[in-house]
Amino acid sequence: MTTWIDVSVSKRQLKLYNASVLLKTYPIAVGKMLTPTPTGNYIIINKEYNPGGPFGVLWMGLSKPHYGIHGTNNPSSIGKVVSHGCIRMLNDDVTELSSLVPIGTNVYIHR
Repeated sequence: MTTWIDVSVSKRQLKLYNASVLLKTYPIAVGKMLTPTPTGNYIIINKEYNPGGPFGVLWMGLSKPHYGIHGTNNPSSIGKVVSHGCIRMLNDDVTELSSLVPIGTNVYIHR
């Protein structure tokens, strides 16, 4: 399976693909104006369960240092432009996504 992640900052959506087949779409929160979510191509380099703080139940670090896809302790923020640049997901969603993507998965982030 060739899974990859497509993140649309403007639509505030994360889509999981297997090659060209869309598997799942998730709502996300993205970076605010002063701390925007970085665009580009990255890979998931690590996973940390129960990272503490505002990161919810799971952190998946990206190859861009200090940025990741993570859960949240503030579910009402999903769908908004509020983070410090990371991609926030509902805790159940990030847990599901993590079970579907291995370390090394490509993440394409665009406006």
